Amino acid sequence: MTASVPGDRRNDGAEPLSTLLVAAALALGSAVSLGLARFSYALLLPPMRADLGWSYFVAGAMNTVNAAGYLAGALAAPSALRRFGARAVFLAGIAVTALALFGHGLVVADATLYALRFVTGVGSAATFVSGGLLAARLIAHPTAAPHADSAAATSAGLVLGIYYGGTGVGIVASALLVPTLAERAVAHAWQGAWMGLAALAGVAVMIAAAATRRLASAAPAAADRDLRARFRWRAFAPALAAYLLFGLGYIGYMTFVISLLREERLAGAVVVAFFVMLGAAVVASSWLWARLLQRSRGGGALALLNALVAVATLLPVLSVRPLAVFASGLLFGAVFLSLVASTTSLVRHNLAPAAWPAGIAAFTIVFAAGQIVGPSAVGVIADHFGGLRAGFACSGAVLALAAIVATRQKAIAG
Repeated sequence: MTASVPGDRRNDGAEPLSTLLVAAALALGSAVSLGLARFSYALLLPPMRADLGWSYFVAGAMNTVNAAGYLAGALAAPSALRRFGARAVFLAGIAVTALALFGHGLVVADATLYALRFVTGVGSAATFVSGGLLAARLIAHPTAAPHADSAAATSAGLVLGIYYGGTGVGIVASALLVPTLAERAVAHAWQGAWMGLAALAGVAVMIAAAATRRLASAAPAAADRDLRARFRWRAFAPALAAYLLFGLGYIGYMTFVISLLREERLAGAVVVAFFVMLGAAVVASSWLWARLLQRSRGGGALALLNALVAVATLLPVLSVRPLAVFASGLLFGAVFLSLVASTTSLVRHNLAPAAWPAGIAAFTIVFAAGQIVGPSAVGVIADHFGGLRAGFACSGAVLALAAIVATRQKAIAG
């Protein structure tokens, strides 16, 4: 049975979805895997820490275990893609993540929460790797609908930006949902917030399943099972090293920024507004950096965006006045997921389509490795060296180093 291209018409007479709508459906995967499953933890950490008596190290270790699961999922992804296909892995990853999030709302024991954070990481990685591959293939086979999108609207950079920018939708949804549920005057109120996030993830998987059912790979079905093309790690060494450092540096900000704002006694409404603004900036970044992602064939985009994330991370170290805090969140949100998108763009520009899965998985693996170290490292620094601002200073320095390393990445000839 031959799979259809996104714009193909079948006997059911259904109107094909536009390229951007399919990209938006794929973006629900990143909304769940990062927005709901990982970054919502920044909002849940303060009430969970207060209720369960955690140190900053334990709080950070929860996200370290999540990143370990993410690494395991990234390592397993190429085999799963060969066996089941990208769309099946994508939808299964969202479903597993939704179930794990629901499980967070049923337990209070640290050991069980560690296990659930690990499973959530596995599901998130499966979703993110397969979704990135589907987005790359969507660019190669754009919609052939009667109302076809303009060349500008369907640019590779924009499609990738929309997919990765979906994380912002998850961040905004978390900011609006979590405080309402987690701060109720009942025992373990934070559990209800996890269940609410699980419900949103369940809705996302249903929408994504319906909207992507016509989505096909860029290659014939038989080739979709043969994803063994080699990835030249040495040729991409500077970009991989920079991305490892990015994973190490950025995750401390996203894990602890809400706790920092709470420490500085910013009003609850201000904290929610900050997180909503950060998420909205992630969504807007789809358009902001689309042209850069389309043009950059080497490490230029990776270097620039790492430098900007470093600045955003260091702003709260210099000042926690509302103006500085909001400037930090706006800049961070407008950049960090486009930096993730830049690695997929680098793979697309420099590798043949058969090697895209291996390339995307390689970058996801080093990203996950960095995230394993980051949260616990920031937690240890915060516990022993005067609070979270010291941890943020170290994260900013790591991100600045990542920017320098990325400048060494050149376009791959041939």
